[in-house]
Amino acid sequence: MTARIGVVVVSDRASAGIYEDKGGPAIRECLSEILSSSFEVVFRMIPDEAPVIEGTLRELADREGCSLVVTTGGTGPAPRDVTPEATEAACDKMLPGFGEQMRAVSLRVVPTAILSRQTAGVRGKCLIINLPGKPSAIRDCLMAVFPAVPYCIDLVGGARLETRPGVVSAFRPKGA
Repeated sequence: MTARIGVVVVSDRASAGIYEDKGGPAIRECLSEILSSSFEVVFRMIPDEAPVIEGTLRELADREGCSLVVTTGGTGPAPRDVTPEATEAACDKMLPGFGEQMRAVSLRVVPTAILSRQTAGVRGKCLIINLPGKPSAIRDCLMAVFPAVPYCIDLVGGARLETRPGVVSAFRPKGA
């Protein structure tokens, strides 16, 4: 079975065609490196508008059947950065450990990572993860949290994801 993975770029400028999106391609490239199982990307590029973000996350989880949705953008402290709030509104349960791990990894690289508000949560059978916007930070953060992603998706009943052990070793308890 091919897993469906949502990739959501949250950016006023990119969605208006003013700025070339680099986050979406960085996510796709990193997922292709990490995953050995087949997957299909369901891509969305949307403005920094909380109702639009929340609606897109709901659509990808509920109607598109994505087991994983990864967002980039809108996680800082600026007034238009509302991705975490929209994510929380769309989720049934929040998983703050994802954000804690991503900030810990990012703080090794740049002191301003403390300003980031990345988070993650579950909606139905879908894990939603908010990533930063910079391509190198996207990779660092995905690599840091991905060992827990497949088992989390197993626990909520999503599609089974397998990783390339030489890249990321997914943790699953024996027999899972």
